[in-house]
Amino acid sequence: MTSISRIAALLLLAIITFATLSPIQLRPHLGDANMERALAYILFGLALALGFPSRVMQTLLFVCAVAGFLEFLQIFDPGRHARVLDALVKAAAGVAGILLGRLILAAAGRAAARRNP
Repeated sequence: MTSISRIAALLLLAIITFATLSPIQLRPHLGDANMERALAYILFGLALALGFPSRVMQTLLFVCAVAGFLEFLQIFDPGRHARVLDALVKAAAGVAGILLGRLILAAAGRAAARRNP
């Protein structure tokens, strides 16, 4: 499961990077921009949490760094705009995804402990 989650995290990072840095007309549009950002980073954080279950602090720092760095890189694209609020939404959603992953791991651990007393 961790290998699949790590591959998913890598694919999500590639998709997020493309959507963040590509020309605005090439970016996929699924709905409200903040909802798209939040969903992408929740899934990214979840995949990181499941892929690296013993590295909570590193995953938290990584998801926040990715959000900030990719937002910063938008400064150099004349068709895009870098906003602190967007970076904060992305980072908060990534942290929420990591917390969701930690809850899933804890529930799975409790279920396994009940099955094997």
